[in-house]
Amino acid sequence: MAQNTIGANGGILRDARSRYRTENRESGGAHGAYESETRRGGGAPRAEVTVNRAEAPADVAELLGTEGPVVVRARRMFDGERLVQLADTWIPVDVAEAAGIEQVDTGAGGIISRMREAGYDQGAEAVEDVDQRPATADQAEALGVDEGELLLTVTHVGRTAEGRVVEVTRHTLGRGWTLRYAAPLD
Repeated sequence: MAQNTIGANGGILRDARSRYRTENRESGGAHGAYESETRRGGGAPRAEVTVNRAEAPADVAELLGTEGPVVVRARRMFDGERLVQLADTWIPVDVAEAAGIEQVDTGAGGIISRMREAGYDQGAEAVEDVDQRPATADQAEALGVDEGELLLTVTHVGRTAEGRVVEVTRHTLGRGWTLRYAAPLD
């Protein structure tokens, strides 16, 4: 089963081949893929979460097709006491209200499960773009890197079967991550 694993050197393997499947996100009552995978891999996951309404960055607002405030879930994700990633999620207000995800604790499976229950199932496919972005001053301080250092980012775009974007999450990863994906060959 795909999972986050933490090597003896502290490196983290994020295996994306099945992380968004419901049974994996909700395994053992986990509040999402990171918690479930990290726990299965022997780690001690925890997150500090803040939720508010704010304007999305221009590229995210364009993906969401929204103007004005959206719901922002900002997470600092740890393995034990080690901060390993920052994850910011932007959600259209109507989707967040319908799914009841403006509180910190969203229950087993996290926001993707709550969206599915509210009729905003993200379907059979998740699209993630991986790139490098220079660390902002806040990111550098949090992750213990130099401002401007290139960090891996994973931008997850969740769409319904009808094509509506219902979430954009940008994961900013600290040092030591490996990303694993699989693609069909036929």
